Amino acid sequence: MAVKRSQSASRVLSIVELIAAHQPIGVSALARLLRDDKSAVQRAVMTLADAGWIRTAPEPPVRWELSAHIFTIAHLPHSANDLRQRARRTLEALRDEVGETVFLAIPDIGRFVVIDVAESPNALRAPLRVGEVIPVRGSATVRAFLPYLAPDRLCTILGTDGPDPADTAEIAATRARGYGLSADEVLQGSTILAAPIFDGDGQPIASIGVSGLSERITPDRHARIGALTLAGARGLSRGAPRRLLQAQE
Repeated sequence: MAVKRSQSASRVLSIVELIAAHQPIGVSALARLLRDDKSAVQRAVMTLADAGWIRTAPEPPVRWELSAHIFTIAHLPHSANDLRQRARRTLEALRDEVGETVFLAIPDIGRFVVIDVAESPNALRAPLRVGEVIPVRGSATVRAFLPYLAPDRLCTILGTDGPDPADTAEIAATRARGYGLSADEVLQGSTILAAPIFDGDGQPIASIGVSGLSERITPDRHARIGALTLAGARGLSRGAPRRLLQAQE
């Protein structure tokens, strides 16, 4: 029997995401973004406020922002947070070695999200922030994952019935290199290299990425930076990549 979903719960969760993205923001603006009834949005906002998840911004007019409660929840023990703590030293060491921004990203319901960043010391750099959503198409982070996914997960991430010829070629190239590469695709003038982190079952659970200006991460540096990124990712992995091992047998 199909279980009926809660529309009000869905509305509340959407409001939390919108406030996080646009804070401070008022109820009218939230209703417009949601294309929802303003009174229903108002009730959801007050419910969140009463529970301590959001608060009013210091200056008028009345607009809403996330409260500190969200940070308490975010730092409760769980696997992603454990990985973030373990990875911090690796991110900083890799940043110091290559001189570029290094980040940690995890998959999140059909998308990838940055959960930690070690900023480049360069004044000019490709900006990244914790919580940033990484696009699927053209992304080195996503490409780093693709060779190790079962067909159903490939379809979920790519949003298609399966990889097209371009995807298939990129998967083969990534498998051969061991890391994903994106040059001037997601952001003109920016190059990213990323390598997957595996759990004890050999499944990819996160990735380390190096991001910098293409004028500094030139093609002649790709192999070295890619190898360093791959070494960092392997050091954080709990097991070997199962699908890669199968492909090599």
